[in-house]
Amino acid sequence: MVCLLISFIQPLVAQETDLEKSLPTLKHHTLPPTLIQWQDVHGVGDYFDQISASPAGYLIWSKFPIKVYLDRPQNLTDNSASNLRFQQWVEGVTQGIKEWQVYLPIVEVPDPKLADILIKRTDPPLDTTFDQETGKLKIPRARSAQTRYDFYFTEDHPPLLFHRMTIKISPRLSQSSILSATRHELGHGLGIWGHSDQETDALYFSQVRHPPTISVRDINTLKKIYQQPTRLGWPLPESVSLKLN
Repeated sequence: MVCLLISFIQPLVAQETDLEKSLPTLKHHTLPPTLIQWQDVHGVGDYFDQISASPAGYLIWSKFPIKVYLDRPQNLTDNSASNLRFQQWVEGVTQGIKEWQVYLPIVEVPDPKLADILIKRTDPPLDTTFDQETGKLKIPRARSAQTRYDFYFTEDHPPLLFHRMTIKISPRLSQSSILSATRHELGHGLGIWGHSDQETDALYFSQVRHPPTISVRDINTLKKIYQQPTRLGWPLPESVSLKLN
């Protein structure tokens, strides 16, 4: 049975020693060949210091190719305006995927159940919160794209710890903005869980008038992330594995 890690780790996060005992040991994975080959000959640097690790460590993929599923229109012969806009959304997303494929192996799959990364054609939620001091709801500014992750255990013996990403990109964006949003959000999905402070990087923290392509600094940061230890992709300790089975 596949189990979500979220409910499993909540009572443990306060005690680091308990967390370490309950999750796989932090270990390094072998770099994928595409990142082994990557070299920054000009030494432009990175923004690794802006990247956050999850409770399971850095969000590194260890099984390749990374499987991506994206929403597609069901009727390709439908020439209605809404369906044409849907196809434009798909074109922008697939172009963004192709740009990242240069640096990590990515393949599209037809079944969302098989995917490591789901890319949905929908507006991200507002994530409204309640302010206890004022008694009012806090409604943030609407976002055009968002990436979230969750963890799960496989059915292997012992179970392996993995993660899954869900990316939501608004259907109301222009085609160029869809491409820009895909570059940015898929960067998060591939492991860059943070933002750059330079607007020449695809993972810059804010929207700009002329969105940049994937930069050398983006890939330098990605490579450094994949050189870090993680708990993802490794088996659970035997004591925990026995409790789950």
